[in-house]
Amino acid sequence: MKRFTIFGFLTLLLLTSDAQPIKRIVVAKDGTGNYTTVQEALNAVPLNNQKGIEIFIKKGVYKEKMHLDSTKNNVVIIGEDPMETVLTYDDHTGTIAPDGTMVNTMTSQSLYIMADDITIQNLTIENTAGMIAGQAVAVRVHGDRVFFLSCRILGFQDTLFTSGENSRQYYKNCFIQGSTDFIFGSSTALFDECILRSKKNSHVTAASTPKEHAYGYVFRKCRLVADTGLNKVSLGRPWRPYASVTYIECNIGNHILPQGWDNWKNPDNEKTARYTEYKNTGPGADTNARVAWSRQLTDEEAKQFTLESILAGWQPYRVFNKKNKNGLPKED
Repeated sequence: MKRFTIFGFLTLLLLTSDAQPIKRIVVAKDGTGNYTTVQEALNAVPLNNQKGIEIFIKKGVYKEKMHLDSTKNNVVIIGEDPMETVLTYDDHTGTIAPDGTMVNTMTSQSLYIMADDITIQNLTIENTAGMIAGQAVAVRVHGDRVFFLSCRILGFQDTLFTSGENSRQYYKNCFIQGSTDFIFGSSTALFDECILRSKKNSHVTAASTPKEHAYGYVFRKCRLVADTGLNKVSLGRPWRPYASVTYIECNIGNHILPQGWDNWKNPDNEKTARYTEYKNTGPGADTNARVAWSRQLTDEEAKQFTLESILAGWQPYRVFNKKNKNGLPKED
């Protein structure tokens, strides 16, 4: 996985034409920072936050159940190293929470992002509950304009929960791993140059896109890979009838079923689900046996799948919504 340097990302902040100094919080398990836990740092972000805050997390394994509340906006969370800065927990459906309630899919996440305008870089975020634990979310994102850059998101069933109907999310150069429905939810999310690794013969996506939303999940130039021996994985099944999922110029491994898609044992979903592909490559990209209710985009249709149109004008590299007279900053 390509790494983006801390200096490179901070350059994105400095390149904005009206950038202002931001508050910096350091998390370190050894006590050399402001806090020793990630949640303490997240707690330090004020409600209704209007100013940029950077939370820098030093290398270490942080076993915590973490959440960033709504209105704690405008935060950049940066790990020192994507492989060695690990946010982890192991909740899953059926376990009992400290308050005595039973954990379900909606509460099983290791990290819950409720705030808007959040960027997360160079981190591993995982749920280690295991293959047979059932639903066990690593990351749940409900806020709007949330950007993951060079992150590893690891789990099994229901790894990444994009839960906000009006949430826009962008994943760039990320590694996302899971077993069943490991990317699921109702948000609009663009995945650029990510690796999606299947751990089980099951389904990659379970979108629940609202009918009125033009875009659900869009994967551009991603790689779909799997553990050895898998050969019965679908590109997706519709959690809700109007699920929208598109793969554009992706490299698709031979673990993907020739038919490509699954109707979740409901033929009525075939009338409404919006499943499309465009110029994919690899052994799993052969369209000859695809289900009749999916389709290939035309060249003209594919041209509409731009970052600006998918994310409805939000441009993730303009951190904290600052304007840049020179256009979008370039990645390192």
